[in-house]
Amino acid sequence: MSTSDIRVEKGHAGPEEVAAITAILLARAAAVPAAPAHRRPKAGWRRLEREGGFRAPHSWH
Repeated sequence: MSTSDIRVEKGHAGPEEVAAITAILLARAAAVPAAPAHRRPKAGWRRLEREGGFRAPHSWH
């Protein structure tokens, strides 16, 4: 990384402060996102267009 990769928009940041924020940003970018806590339940019904075309005459939906 060169010094032009990160720029302070307002105020004066020392080299240690720039290094600290760079380390935090790189650690967050490399972190693996956590899996979602909950998943949507599977639907209890089926879509007709995804089922086979033939149904036996004695079957009931």
